[in-house]
Amino acid sequence: MAKLMRKQYLVTEKNLSKLENISKKLGVSATEIVRRAIDVYDPDRDKDFEAPELMDLVSIRLKETIKSTQRANRVVSKTLKSISTSGKK
Repeated sequence: MAKLMRKQYLVTEKNLSKLENISKKLGVSATEIVRRAIDVYDPDRDKDFEAPELMDLVSIRLKETIKSTQRANRVVSKTLKSISTSGKK
């Protein structure tokens, strides 16, 4: 295990409240939440996608999801109609 160091940082009440809520929800210490947040933080990550590229990607995924949902709805409708019709015989 790495050597732990004690540091103090100032945070807002909102930050503190959010930290405490996350800590309770996950059942780990607030300190562990801060460590995890630091571990996953990557300031260069935002440079990977520019806003227009990100919106294009979101748009494509949303259209795919809508089509998939529409196909599933058609299958469900046909199945329900078939069940309804077979029950009347």
